[in-house]
Amino acid sequence: MLTTHPFDDDHLKEECGIVGIYGVDEVAAHAVLGLHALQHRGQEAAGIVTFDGQRFHAHRDLGHVADSFNKQSVVEQLRGHAAIGHVRYSTTGDTILRNVQPLFADLAFGGFAVGHNGNLTNAYAVRRELVKRGSLFQSTTDTEVIQHLMATHLRGNVVDRLIHALHQVEGAYSLVALANDMVIGVRDPLGVRPLVLGKLGSGWILASETCALDIVGADFVRDVEAGEIVVLDRNGVTSIKPFSQMPKRFCVFEYIYFARPDSVMEGTSIYDARKGIGAELARESPVDADVVVPVPDSGVPAALGYAEGSGIPFELGIIRNHYVGRTFIEPTDHIRHLGVKLKHNANRAKVQGKRVILVDDSIVRGTTSKKIVEMIRAAGATEVHMRISSPPTSYSCFYGIDTPERSKLLAARMDAKEMAEFIGCDSLAFISIDGLYRAMGHKSRDAKSPQYCDACFTGDYPTELTDQTGGDGTHQLSLLAERAS
Repeated sequence: MLTTHPFDDDHLKEECGIVGIYGVDEVAAHAVLGLHALQHRGQEAAGIVTFDGQRFHAHRDLGHVADSFNKQSVVEQLRGHAAIGHVRYSTTGDTILRNVQPLFADLAFGGFAVGHNGNLTNAYAVRRELVKRGSLFQSTTDTEVIQHLMATHLRGNVVDRLIHALHQVEGAYSLVALANDMVIGVRDPLGVRPLVLGKLGSGWILASETCALDIVGADFVRDVEAGEIVVLDRNGVTSIKPFSQMPKRFCVFEYIYFARPDSVMEGTSIYDARKGIGAELARESPVDADVVVPVPDSGVPAALGYAEGSGIPFELGIIRNHYVGRTFIEPTDHIRHLGVKLKHNANRAKVQGKRVILVDDSIVRGTTSKKIVEMIRAAGATEVHMRISSPPTSYSCFYGIDTPERSKLLAARMDAKEMAEFIGCDSLAFISIDGLYRAMGHKSRDAKSPQYCDACFTGDYPTELTDQTGGDGTHQLSLLAERAS
């Protein structure tokens, strides 16, 4: 089992990344490249399933894409013209090989593989009912619930069965699925999780982000719509809309942190969105200072926007070491205290004797922020002010982002002044929720019908949380994972 890096436990963890490709030669190699581009979305495991017209082929492994698919022989045995791939960060179910996606099963209509980005908020309740009816689960991930719902529905083709299954689940999801000679893509009715469609030569590609299209030379066609199913097969692209139309609630944290800066989501450049958020933050929370310094890498675009908005010079006052592995040495208390310097080090020449504004995307537990402030002060900064390009993260996410339980979120226990004292900075300010919406091109947040899913900031969850309100499903799934491992 992989261990979380001991010096990087204070950021919200990525969700998952998915790709689906149809009608392309060397389909596995293209899928590997697509997953490379989405590596930031999940770093615990990777998998690919292909179809060659008669048989399915699969390879799944723990670790990074480059580790799992580093041999030509592995890629060559993934024959076919259709493929789906997945990179995983576990939000339900432990990181064991049986949980690595895409999951594959032989159903009545033939083979069926599925990869999932997101989280089903009634997975445990549905799973419990399926087990009572005789279903035998092989994994502890919520994705397998979809396969069992399809298997127990005895009417219709693969798409009909998938629609039946999706009508019984709640939560947020983008899916790619592979059946006999077709690739299927789905977005949940609220469009919380992203999925895009591209043209790849004479074939087609689905992916979590446009950066995956870029790496394989595909042309962006459009975002898959909320509540839409797209079927890629020899007839091209077929669109099916089996759900009632609902107001969209795309995850706003994709713009703040999760997506790669070179991606475009819902027609908006992630890079431009982050710069705009930084500029709005400068307008809302100015402070006299000499230099604006990003906490790399995710704080860089917002810091550029803050610098432009404030007129204060931007400098790389912190240098990131990109070569720190997931495990290094046993993290004793002393080494853990020093550990932040393994990943970040102050650029003393740019901060010594300066009043520094540190710009970061979020504060979760606050432990890393505290160490970075200490590091900047030790490098000679006379003042350290923190500016955060998201509102306070006060609530847990149940839609595919791995957040700590609410009691461990610093913003759930402290106001900004108390947080500043805990972190040790001279001042601390977050962008307001209305400021975030203004930066995204809206006048303010519409409390009656928010334009995004912002539940981690507001507690306004857009779906039922059945496993939480009807029993702690997340805890139950973690117990299942412990037994399985």
